[in-house]
Amino acid sequence: MKLKDIIQSENPTDQISLLQSGRNHPIPDAEQAKKALDPKLHDINDPIKRKDKQVRVDVDAESDSAKKVITADGEAVATRTEKVARIAVALQKLIIKRAVSFCFGNPVEYNATPANDQEKAVLFALKRILKDVKSNSMNRKIGRAIFGFKECAEYWYPVPKEHGKYGFKSKFKLRCTILSPAFGDTLYPYFDDSGDMVAFSRAYSHKDNKGVSTDYFETFTDEEHWLWRTNGGGIGAELVDGFPKPVAIGKIPIVYGYQDKFETEDVDKLIDRLETLLSNFADTNDYHASPKIFVTGTINGWSKKGESGAVIEGEPGATMQYVSWANAPESVKLEIETLLRLIYTITQTPDISFDSVKGLGAISGLALKLLFMDAHLKVQDKREIFDDYLQRRANVLLAYIGQFNTALADACDEMDVEPEITPYILTSEIDDLNYWLTANGGKAVISQEESVEKAGLSGDPVATMQKIKEQTTAENSFMVGEPIIDA
Repeated sequence: MKLKDIIQSENPTDQISLLQSGRNHPIPDAEQAKKALDPKLHDINDPIKRKDKQVRVDVDAESDSAKKVITADGEAVATRTEKVARIAVALQKLIIKRAVSFCFGNPVEYNATPANDQEKAVLFALKRILKDVKSNSMNRKIGRAIFGFKECAEYWYPVPKEHGKYGFKSKFKLRCTILSPAFGDTLYPYFDDSGDMVAFSRAYSHKDNKGVSTDYFETFTDEEHWLWRTNGGGIGAELVDGFPKPVAIGKIPIVYGYQDKFETEDVDKLIDRLETLLSNFADTNDYHASPKIFVTGTINGWSKKGESGAVIEGEPGATMQYVSWANAPESVKLEIETLLRLIYTITQTPDISFDSVKGLGAISGLALKLLFMDAHLKVQDKREIFDDYLQRRANVLLAYIGQFNTALADACDEMDVEPEITPYILTSEIDDLNYWLTANGGKAVISQEESVEKAGLSGDPVATMQKIKEQTTAENSFMVGEPIIDA
């Protein structure tokens, strides 16, 4: 069925149902994503999956701290519940944070080569719009949403406001809203047979100031914006007054991104095992960290606190020995280290904790690149998602700029803007400087004015540079005075 036939259907419930069917991949499990990202929801904290211990005690079964249990042999024993250690580790959140930092730690550059003044004006307006919506922070939010919940979208819309910030007088400003399962949205991109997104919908709930929640289903095409009020699931839907509204730019004002797996999906089980090991180890430490003595037979006397050289006497056959946990800690340590290494390797996450890098000392620029190589290769893989995503964003913004200022419409259509992601890396400035000096035959690669500005030590680089010039002129000048003749 064609999209126009779906939209023009008289039954809103059928409209919504058909629009929901246009996904070419399953809806992400938002609960699974939230569970992975919140350590409090990990299996290790589930009292059913990790039960507390029932410890047999030698007390009256009627005691408050014990309960009576009848064994299979019919024996009545007293037990008490002892809490087990539950150590949850926020590794999923850490992995996603580092992936986002490497992708968007550096600002996204929007490269273009303006051919005339009109295209220069378009490029200025584009960058100003991105600055106003704080695109650097927005990119990181989108990265976290895609890595953590598989998908995300951004909705660009104009709001009435006269201004001249875009380099021309405009009656509208652009705003952007992020849509994600992380924020309670269920996204329904509609793809045609060729894989093009011809419509985009979302289901969401909205609470009014009285706390009353209402379900909505919203759809965007390149021509119209629809909004239905529903009872959930599209049942009993009715079109909201004032809709559909026209979409002026001739494009779907939505930018959509998706990846096939949760970022940590391949290592979630390894993290579960790591948490179990750490928790079991903690339990063992609670029992055995302090020395315990196992006694056989009768001991007649004990040494006093602080007494040295004391002899402990016992009846014939009596023995004493410390209870120790031999060899096991090393095996646990080995498995923990192996699990961590596998988790970091599989997710292409560099281990840049202080303990891991403290022994490296001062490392060169080349060593830094090697240290971060895996993370940078991961960024290259992620560009398969974000190159198209950011290009779509640029196209939507160009369409809006052409609507806000019709004199720039042709320039918006003709100019190519190419977004570029630069992976984040710590740099060795000395190594970089030496590299470029060598490449330039030992000659300066920037002017003195630029070096003063880049140093960032002066609050007014222009005034500082003027003082440097004056001092240099004074040092290199001399004055010839009148000769002095002795009478």
